[in-house]
Amino acid sequence: MSRKGRSADQLPPIVSIVGRSGVGKTVFLEKLIAELKRRGLRVGTIKHHLHDFEIDQPGKDSWRHAQAGSDTVVISSPKEVAVIKRLEEEMDIDELAQQYLMDLDLILTEGYKTRARQRIEICREAQGTSLVSDIDQLLAIVTDTTFDLPVPQFDLEDVEGVADLIEGRFLAGHQDLASDQSSG
Repeated sequence: MSRKGRSADQLPPIVSIVGRSGVGKTVFLEKLIAELKRRGLRVGTIKHHLHDFEIDQPGKDSWRHAQAGSDTVVISSPKEVAVIKRLEEEMDIDELAQQYLMDLDLILTEGYKTRARQRIEICREAQGTSLVSDIDQLLAIVTDTTFDLPVPQFDLEDVEGVADLIEGRFLAGHQDLASDQSSG
């Protein structure tokens, strides 16, 4: 289990991929995950969704367990596990990370437009050039245009450059991760 210099109780670095709908966040995130995995990192993701969702198929046993009232359903196989847990209130990013993702080197999130801390914003000129992030929240911008802002900017296809930035900033011991994770 690799922790890239973190203590056992310290959260992995959390970087959020944000942007307006339709700018390509998921496509960029898929490429970024593949690049980080190619580099030997253990990467987890949290996808935030504003609405209810179903991960199990109606009629399947685990779905039936939940429909019968089970507060937590665990689906387990020899190669994967999923947990469906009823909540009274939404868990925040730190709670999710602490409960499910502590054994990773890095956590990437998608969809936390209003709660993300360290953000990489995806922006396409065709969807408008106003950003959803404040400048002090931006780690970088991935775009097909140019912004007059003092943050690193990458082309939409420069996944390696963004991976280099993340590794240098969060995984190479260049920053006190505890103080970074508590800012918000």
